[in-house]
Amino acid sequence: MTDPSTDPSTDPHLGPGAQPRSRPTPAHRIAGALSLLEGLVLLGFVVFYVVEMVSGATDDLTRASVSAVLILVFAVALLALARGWFRADDWPKTPTVLWNALLLPVAWSLREGDRGQIALAVGAVALASIVAAVAAPRAPGDAPDPS
Repeated sequence: MTDPSTDPSTDPHLGPGAQPRSRPTPAHRIAGALSLLEGLVLLGFVVFYVVEMVSGATDDLTRASVSAVLILVFAVALLALARGWFRADDWPKTPTVLWNALLLPVAWSLREGDRGQIALAVGAVALASIVAAVAAPRAPGDAPDPS
């Protein structure tokens, strides 16, 4: 007799005919951890801008508030990507590669601006995220139709 708690057909979260999720692979977990790290760093920048606005340290309140909101949007998006990776979803692959590909020129310009250590960190995280996203296997039911 099968234990109903381990039988995917009895999962109340799956609709009729839905396939159970595959387990996260190391590539999924690495991509999720790196997306989580990027999202938390951006949340740190949001806190910086809020503290700057509250303390009156900013000369331009509009610029600081718009920057904080825009950075918050990207932080939430990165945290959503991390959640998708940790759930072994396939949808985070393209946005992760795109976001991190856009970070590579940022790292390059930081390097040229005498911010070598920051450039190295940004570039390394971006490259590692791209590699992890590309290496993450697709779910068995999501493979493209060869015909």
